[in-house]
Amino acid sequence: MATQLQPPQPELVSQEKEVLRAHPVDDPIEPALPQPKHSAGAIMKRYRKTLFVAALIVLLVAGTTGWIYLSSYESTDDAQVDGHLHPISARIGGTILSVNPDVQDSHFVQAGTVLAEIDPADFQAERDRAQAEYDRLQASSVAAEKDITVTASGSTGRLDLARAAIDEAEDSVASERASLQAAKARLAGAEANFNRAEADRQRYEKLLAKHEISQSEYDRVATEASTDREAVIAGRAETLAAQKRIAQAQSRLAERKADLLSADSAPQQIASSRAKAAAALSEAARARAQLTTAQLNLGYTKIIAPVSGIIGRKTVEAGQRVQPGQQLLTIIPVDDLWITANFKETQLQKMKPGQPVTISADASGHDYHGHIDSLGGATGSRFSLLPPENATGNYVKVVQRVPVRIVLDNGENNDHRLRPGMSVEARVRMR
Repeated sequence: MATQLQPPQPELVSQEKEVLRAHPVDDPIEPALPQPKHSAGAIMKRYRKTLFVAALIVLLVAGTTGWIYLSSYESTDDAQVDGHLHPISARIGGTILSVNPDVQDSHFVQAGTVLAEIDPADFQAERDRAQAEYDRLQASSVAAEKDITVTASGSTGRLDLARAAIDEAEDSVASERASLQAAKARLAGAEANFNRAEADRQRYEKLLAKHEISQSEYDRVATEASTDREAVIAGRAETLAAQKRIAQAQSRLAERKADLLSADSAPQQIASSRAKAAAALSEAARARAQLTTAQLNLGYTKIIAPVSGIIGRKTVEAGQRVQPGQQLLTIIPVDDLWITANFKETQLQKMKPGQPVTISADASGHDYHGHIDSLGGATGSRFSLLPPENATGNYVKVVQRVPVRIVLDNGENNDHRLRPGMSVEARVRMR
């Protein structure tokens, strides 16, 4: 059976052409080595295997990259913009006299702007009355302070005078007693002289009756007796006068002692004056406090914006009667905003303060950057009106959410497009 010739393989033909191009015909060449024969099926099989391995490697790299990326971020769409709401209310009661025409809902106001004014007439009158009362009591307290000095100096002077007067009265009593003793001594001498003279007169009288002496001698002795009698009478009068002077001196001494007792109360009088001054000063301080209150109430008639922000819920109008604490409007600062993102508790394993956050806002279509400020102290359900009670027989585990406070970086909200209450998406990078 004749051998069937096989057509030349395409790969061998191409190899021969390459050899001919590399070596011209006239150049001697070595005969080509025999080439292995490959089938088209084996080549396709090896090609498919290579593609599978490459695809597997690509999938492995993509899966690893995706896993690393997804495990590096935690995101939630349960997030909203939060901010401070400043309710503006009246601190005093009265009638609204005027309202700033720029105070309208959705208008921006600067801090310090007069929003509205309450009629100040009543408060001005109260301030004037309090001022007059304070001036009066202040003058009284000044006078009471001066009375302390006057009382102190006067009481000290009276005490010294009383002591000196007592010494003088005691000396006077002693002097009068000495005078009494002298008067008594003179009286005793006068009585002795009178007794002697009276005895001589009686004896001379008997002798005169017998005509043993002359009438002139009797008259001389009788005159001496009469003179001594007058001396006794004068001595007795002087003694009585001395006794009266002693009584008067003792009375003056008692008066001086009474004055001394009164003067000894000088410390108490000074203390009383100081107490009166303190009471007057206290009354002045109370009047000063009332004046301050009246001045504050007068200042409260102007309702001032405490912060800069957007006005909302305006209800105040001119002519309206307001009461203390009545809310008139609300100011929302747009420069002090933060994000509250409610993450599932299963997302908090690697979350901590300081991690960067990207915030996507539908209202502006922009991404904002910030960082975690703090994690909430409890889950959101704990702050609800009726917290869940898990101590029951029919318990079902429910994944809770924890509020996370996110602070925007400086300059991120310069366009002021964010507003409290807006929904955003927060994506936290944890690696």
